[in-house]
Amino acid sequence: MTTSSPSPEQEKEKEPGRAQPSPATVQGHPQRWLILGVISLAQLTVVLDNTVLNVAIPSLTDELGAATSDIQWMINAYSLVQSGLLLTAGSAADRYGRKKMLTAGLALFGLGSLAAGLADSTGQLIAARAGMGVGGALLLTTTLAVVMQIFAPEEHAKAIGIWSAVSALGFACGPLIGGFMLDHFWWGAIFLINLPVVALGLVAVVTLVPESKNRQGDRPDLLGALLSTIGMAALVYAIISGPEHGWTSGRVLATAAVAVGVLALFAYWESRIPYPMLDLAFFRNQRFTGAVAGLMLITFGMGGALFLLTQHLQFVLGYDPLEAGLATAPLAVTVVVLNFSGIAAKWLAKLGTPVAVMLSMVLMSAGLVAIATLTGVGFAGTLLGLLLIGVGCALGNPAMAHAIMSSIPPAKAGVGAGINGTLAEFGNGLGVAVLGAVLNSRFAALVPVAAASLPAALASAEGEAERERVIDAFSSGLESSQLVGAVAVLVGGAVAAVLLRRAERAGA
Repeated sequence: MTTSSPSPEQEKEKEPGRAQPSPATVQGHPQRWLILGVISLAQLTVVLDNTVLNVAIPSLTDELGAATSDIQWMINAYSLVQSGLLLTAGSAADRYGRKKMLTAGLALFGLGSLAAGLADSTGQLIAARAGMGVGGALLLTTTLAVVMQIFAPEEHAKAIGIWSAVSALGFACGPLIGGFMLDHFWWGAIFLINLPVVALGLVAVVTLVPESKNRQGDRPDLLGALLSTIGMAALVYAIISGPEHGWTSGRVLATAAVAVGVLALFAYWESRIPYPMLDLAFFRNQRFTGAVAGLMLITFGMGGALFLLTQHLQFVLGYDPLEAGLATAPLAVTVVVLNFSGIAAKWLAKLGTPVAVMLSMVLMSAGLVAIATLTGVGFAGTLLGLLLIGVGCALGNPAMAHAIMSSIPPAKAGVGAGINGTLAEFGNGLGVAVLGAVLNSRFAALVPVAAASLPAALASAEGEAERERVIDAFSSGLESSQLVGAVAVLVGGAVAAVLLRRAERAGA
């Protein structure tokens, strides 16, 4: 009687450090769709809090006496802490258990929300927002890692599509929910509304979500965690503060130098230790690198476009924040419909990842061009652009998130989710910064006497003709910045598609 030798796949599964999947994981958890609904609801609150505070700025200024710098830190404390901790949070989830970290993230996010809702000073609110950022980092990484564990591989694309759609819905609904709450309650209610969701999430996670982790358990990379947190937080802060303080200011240059130096030291450290938090060998995988490039460019285009579009709707067309939020809703609705219905997943399966990524970038680029060049025909041109961008995001976001996660061993799912979240944060911030800088430089060239901001230029304008000239200059700056974004997205799509195609051929 002869015995067959183990296949390469079986040998690979026995490699040290690789999590051994249980039969339930391979076949899909029996309650996976219910679990996905629960963790998506928890994730929705995290994403909402990236934008919900923007509409409360007037109330915070009046009731807490917040200065402009206080407002900036209230908004930025959350995103800085969250983006800085994403890699560390993902690594901790892999080592100590994704269910444990998901539970801890919910608890910290809930406590931070409670403290923010009851804060009676700017300092307390800033500290509470930072605490919410810690919980948010744990939630964003563990939710995606859990999705990869509870669904069978053939269902990953659809599940990740729903996960991605929730993020788009959160960004779009933040101003809407914030505006509604402020119309009926005091400003603290925008944080306290998180508490019922957190309570429901905790019960559901404890009772439904299975535990999963790297069974061998890498040694904790404490120095790597510290360096990545400092480096990413400094990098995001430099991008955030660049448009306000000037890209050549001492503050921005010093922060950027710290970010580059610390991240370089992080990369050196990770290449030298036997148990790195981030295995730099991932970047030698063309599939991984292509997905990374595409994800950054998609968030670059979407984040920058929405940032500029909301300014156009409010400053040029005179919309209030709630109306501006409603006007941009078609983008999120398109993403949600295509992903929740499974249409985007079917397109991805038929087209393949490289073609899907290229098509998504072409659609996004066309949407940015439509917004830039069709503003003269009213909202119809903007609506067309939003729909094109929405279709592109619905197809491209899940494709690249799936490519990133499938390029990484299952035992490193948390780190993969941390990379995905970090790149999304970085791309979004970079899009706002770069396209905003193009807008400001174009506006300054056309209106040199009052180029500090559009409201300042309008306030100093003498007569209706001068006001029209200022608005036309601002619109011209918007058009230039959107076109720059369109070119960047298109080039990024081509690069990503080529790398992904090469990876497929190499694998074949």
